Amino acid sequence: MLTKQQIQFIQEHITDDTSRLLLSASKYPGLDIPFLVEQIVSRRQIRDKLPSWYANKELVFPAKIAAEQCSSEQTALYKQLLVEANWTMCDLTGGLGIDSYYFSRKVKQLTYIERFPAYCEVATHNFNVLGADNIRVLNVDTTQYIEELPSVDAFYIDPARRGESNKRMFALSDCEPNLPELLPELLKRAPRVIAKLSPMADIQMTLDLLPGTSVVYVLSVKNECKELLFVVERTTAIEEPIIHCVNFTSEGKESVFSFTIGDEHRTEILKYEGVGDFLYEPNASVLKAGAFKQVAFCYDVKKLHINSHLYTSEKLVSDFPGRIFRIDEVHPFSGKLCKGLSRIIPQANITVRNFPLTVEELRKRTKVKDGGDVYLFATTLANGDKVLIQCSKCC
Repeated sequence: MLTKQQIQFIQEHITDDTSRLLLSASKYPGLDIPFLVEQIVSRRQIRDKLPSWYANKELVFPAKIAAEQCSSEQTALYKQLLVEANWTMCDLTGGLGIDSYYFSRKVKQLTYIERFPAYCEVATHNFNVLGADNIRVLNVDTTQYIEELPSVDAFYIDPARRGESNKRMFALSDCEPNLPELLPELLKRAPRVIAKLSPMADIQMTLDLLPGTSVVYVLSVKNECKELLFVVERTTAIEEPIIHCVNFTSEGKESVFSFTIGDEHRTEILKYEGVGDFLYEPNASVLKAGAFKQVAFCYDVKKLHINSHLYTSEKLVSDFPGRIFRIDEVHPFSGKLCKGLSRIIPQANITVRNFPLTVEELRKRTKVKDGGDVYLFATTLANGDKVLIQCSKCC
């Protein structure tokens, strides 16, 4: 529990230089400055992704890495759609308890399991502060407690994705606990397992490791891929699980595109010989899921090039899952263009897709500054021509 004095200190110094605070610890006798600095740093980590927790001054954070790795409020709330009100659940890797808490607001009963005692103490305190009285906290190691796990309607697991020296790990076999090894035992005790995995994980490879996967969710917030969710079911034998690409815009709107990998493989590539009036860039979830041909087929747009992942059309497709631009001009790429481009377009947002130069290299050659309302896409057309497509944002 934080004292009133500690809460006041955190609020008064929330924007201070934490290094200086640590060095000036002697100025605050009776206060555990390293602990309070940890609270300040953790709160900064969650300010944008967990606004309701940030606003609650009584909540405690066990470590800044827990705040860094935890789910965002948007993704945690979305995951409530995966469960039912009459279910019992068990979170096998409790951590900061964000997902446990939001699941508990939907399900009947939830068991939070965590191997680190300090995390359990903090979780118990925070759940009490938040009034989550349907959560049971267990301080055990899931891998050692496997035979004692309760029978529930769903297990939730978020394997730790960091190895030695804080190195990030993406392969399931390198994460703790080892989900592919645990999966058979978990499915004996629950009809389904919901796994949160790194956004860097390979979807097809993970499907091979998690047989019985019925649904995959690719969750992005403000066009940044945040996490993958795999729902594995005991009695389901689905050859082609559905993949839902979900993106939350900066305005809070939700965009969803769904497909199967089989659909993607069976779809022909729709190429466009030239450039239409509109340009489309799929959102991060669609790109991560690899729905390159399906998104073109479903929205009747055509790819500029097989490897570009940019699309075009003559008529506006306003519900396309991604950024939409009106094409103002197409500049054939050349050395002469680079020399004089900054006089025509002094400032622009540059994106490179299937192009021999990086954004930094292109800026250096063209002297075009970053920002403004002009968007330049450096890319390759179906006929091999290198171009700069000048656009203005549509919606």
